[in-house]
Amino acid sequence: MEIRSYRAVFDLERRIYRIDRLRLNPAGVPVRGIVYFLALLAAIVVCARVPPLRAVAGALPWYLLYVALPCTSAALLTVIRIDGRPAHLAAQALLRHRTGPRQSVGLRARRVGWGADPGARWRPQEILMLPDGSDERLRHLRYTGPGAVLVTVAHERIESSAVVRGRSRLTLRELSDRRSPVHGQVIALAARARMRTVSR
Repeated sequence: MEIRSYRAVFDLERRIYRIDRLRLNPAGVPVRGIVYFLALLAAIVVCARVPPLRAVAGALPWYLLYVALPCTSAALLTVIRIDGRPAHLAAQALLRHRTGPRQSVGLRARRVGWGADPGARWRPQEILMLPDGSDERLRHLRYTGPGAVLVTVAHERIESSAVVRGRSRLTLRELSDRRSPVHGQVIALAARARMRTVSR
């Protein structure tokens, strides 16, 4: 005998063979079927009180509505297996599939944006490089305070007298005909102050 999975050996279905002295079906009644029967009976009782379905429920005999219908449905649900799974697990999987995302990226729901297209690629933005002054020349730069700037090359400060939208402006122009300062110069910028450098 070939056993492809130990789950088939240990996955035993619980059955009820006898209630006190009353012997049931020789093959037993599955406990899962009894749970199906009780759940279907509760659903029928609730649906029979809904106004649109009350007329349909009133037209059927009580033994057909509350006994035969849930018993037959429970027996069918007990026998039915989809992909080897019981009816309630298969229904849960189908419901999760229907309500889940239609597309997934990286085993997760597709995001709106760069991950919206499964074939899209994310590319980082351009890297911002700020020179540290080690090349002994000024580069074109715009900086908005607050903060401090260390300048190690010979330069000329041009402060704008006009204040635009509460921002003061400062321009640093490189002087190529002068020697660079020994220790450099630190320029403190207030909040929203804007500094611009002009190289030679």
